[in-house]
Amino acid sequence: MTEYKGIMVLAESAEGKLASITREILGCGQKLANELGEELTAAVLGNHVATLAREVIIHGADKVYLADNPILEHYTNESYTNFMEVIVKQVMPKILILGQTAIGRDLAPSLAFRLETSATTDCIELSINIESGKLLQTKPIYGGNLIATFTSECHPQIATVRPKVYPPTKPDNSRQGKIVKIDTEPEIVSTRTKVIDKVFQSKEGIRLEDAAVVIGGGRGIGSAEGFKQLEELARLLGGAVGATRPPCDNNWIEETAQIGLTGKIIAPKFYMAVAISGSSQHISGCSGAKNIIAINKDAEANIFNVARFGIIGDWKKIIPVFTEKVRELLME
Repeated sequence: MTEYKGIMVLAESAEGKLASITREILGCGQKLANELGEELTAAVLGNHVATLAREVIIHGADKVYLADNPILEHYTNESYTNFMEVIVKQVMPKILILGQTAIGRDLAPSLAFRLETSATTDCIELSINIESGKLLQTKPIYGGNLIATFTSECHPQIATVRPKVYPPTKPDNSRQGKIVKIDTEPEIVSTRTKVIDKVFQSKEGIRLEDAAVVIGGGRGIGSAEGFKQLEELARLLGGAVGATRPPCDNNWIEETAQIGLTGKIIAPKFYMAVAISGSSQHISGCSGAKNIIAINKDAEANIFNVARFGIIGDWKKIIPVFTEKVRELLME
C-alpha cells in the first residue's frame, strides 16, 4: 500500500512575487505539518520562476518542487493539471492545499478527478483529527447559511482555502531547504490550449481583495452618483468600494466590484454594508470580515443578523455626516 505523507501547497505568484494567498496557505500548511509532525513542501510552476522557489523556502516550506517551463508562462487548466499530476504522484503528499483563487478554483477539481480523489473548495478552516489523521475541512454551505466540516477517505486530501482566513508567514532569510527540479516528459508539455494575449484591467487605488477597509453598496444606493459618495468615504479610510450584484448589473459600478458567491470573496478588518439587505449569496462573500457595520432603513434586513454594529436609517442622511466626521478626525 502506497504511503502518503506530508503537506504540500501550490505556490502562486503575482507580478513576479509570491502572491499573498501563497504566504497565507504556507502558514496554514505549517500549522498542519506541525500537528502531524511531518514535512511541508510546495509546488512552484511557471516560467523563469527559480527565484520564487527560494522565496517559498524563506516563507516556510521545507522542500520545493520546481516546474520551470515556457508552457507554464500563463495558467491553463491542462498544462497545470499535467504538471501537478506528475508532482503529486512523485511526492505523494497526504494533503494538498491550494488558494481559493481563479487558479485554485479551476485546478483543484480537475486535478482531483485526474488523481481519483476528492476536493473541498472554499474552506475557512483546516485542522487535523489527531486520532484518524484525517483533514477536517470546514466551509460555508447553502449560500453561507450554514457551516459544515468534511473529511475524505481518499488521498491526497485536496482543499482550497479562502483568502485572508490565515495570517501570512513572516520571511526568515536564514531558513534552508531543498529545491527539486521536475523533469518533464514530452507528453505533459503538449497542450491543446494556447494563451494568445492577456489584458489587464487598470485599477486605481487598492484592490478590493486586498483592502483592509471595504465600503459595500447594494440596490438601495440607487445610482452611480450614490456610489461616488461611497468612493469618497473609502478614499478617506484608505479602502475600496464593493457592491452586490444588482448595482453591477445596472452599471452603477464595474462588474469586478461584485462581492458574493458569484463575485469576489473578501475578508477586510472593517466592512461597511450600505443599503445591502444581506442575501445569503452576498453574505458568503463577506462573512470573513472581522467587523461588519450595516446601514439599512429596514430593521428586519438580514444583514443585521451578521453585523457587529447596525444603524437603522436612510444612508443618504448617514453617509454624508459620517464622511464629514471622518474628514474632521483626519485633519486633527
